Parts: sequence; C-alpha cells; structure tokens
Amino acid sequence: MSVVGEFPGQQAFRRRTIRGPVNPMDKTTLVSIYPSEIIETKPTIQPGVFHIPAGSYEKPAIVVLGPSSWWREIDLDQPLLEIPVSSIQVADSVIKDYCNGILGCDMAGAMPGLFYIPGEHDLEDIRKNYKKDLDAALARQRNWYSALIKLADSLWARSSGNPLAISDTMRLAAKEMNQTKDWMKDFRMVDTVRCKACGGLLNPMFPVCPTCKAINDPAKAKELGLTFAQ
Repeated sequence: MSVVGEFPGQQAFRRRTIRGPVNPMDKTTLVSIYPSEIIETKPTIQPGVFHIPAGSYEKPAIVVLGPSSWWREIDLDQPLLEIPVSSIQVADSVIKDYCNGILGCDMAGAMPGLFYIPGEHDLEDIRKNYKKDLDAALARQRNWYSALIKLADSLWARSSGNPLAISDTMRLAAKEMNQTKDWMKDFRMVDTVRCKACGGLLNPMFPVCPTCKAINDPAKAKELGLTFAQ
C-alpha cells in the first residue's frame, strides 16, 4: 500500500530488513595470533562489523562467529528476500578481505596469523587439539614478518633513512622477530628538509640527497668521513 504524495517506488525505501530465525548450531571460531586489533566491516551483510582482539601464540584471541544475512530485491511490491551466509563463509571472508592486499602478504605462506575452525571452541580446546593449526599460523606470520623486514631495509636504504618510508607494521614485525634496526626508532620528532639543489625531501641526519646526490651538509659529510669522486 502506498501513501499519498509518494513518488513511484518510494515505498521500497520504507521496507525494513528483518532477519529470520538464526541456526544456533551454525558457529565458527576465528583464531588470531596477530598482535594487533582488527576491525573488519562489511556493510552489505548483517551483522557486518567484526572485532578481533590482539592475540599471540601463547594466548590466541578467539571470536565465535555466527551466520549473517544479506537481502535481494525481488519486486517493489514484495518483501526483500533474505539470503543467509553461513558462519564458515563469514569467517573465511573476514580473513581473506582483511589480509588480501596487505603489503608482503601472499595469502599462502606469508600472512597474518589468522585461521578459523568450524564449531564453537574455547581457548583450552584450541591449545590442546589444534596445536598444528597454531604452529602453521605462526610459521606463516613469521614469514610475513621476514618479508616486511627485508622490504623495510630496502626502503630505508633507498630513502637515505627517511622515517616516512617505514610503516608501523614493519616496526612491529622487527619487534616480534626480536631484531634491532635503525628504522625501529621513534622518528615522529624528526622533520624532513628540502634539498638545496633539487628541492626534494631528505632526512637532515644524512648529508647527501637521495634524489640528486648533492652534498647538503659538507661539515657532516666530513665528520662522517665520506669521500666523493671529483
């Protein structure tokens, strides 16, 4: 039934999406040993916001997921058709959508330590019966950390120590792998300056411009014992 004054089809916008009964047995446990909080949002399904606390190998974070739903338009005079999405599909989508495209992640042997187990499980059960899955997740995460550290070393060298080239995730990777790197320091108070020759940004702690190779600080270069071809 339409209301006087509505334009054609306006009644479609007044229809509510009401979920049907949810299968209480449809549960999947998502496990995370990634030491950072994750909030994954999927606006096309309901529920569509998934919060995963930070975890570790010693104390994994677990989130029990249930099914979600999305709605399909059939006809303006008909209710929206609910399309259920199983908890396993939801868990798989949460992990893949978060990890896919992350720097250094290949979605196979190098990625954040996330996985899921069908059914509802507690921490004790996971530690006892799913140690192989935890070990595999740890191996994948360490491979990802190693890839990030190699990339950070390369960026640090190519940018002549520009702190903007290093992400917080790279610093986290080095910390988790117990490695000490120059680029792990907190460089928030370091201001970049412009090269006198080309105008490019450079770190004032280094006398040579990474772009045009001009010597911006001859005194510092001499202090460091740098020699240059004439």
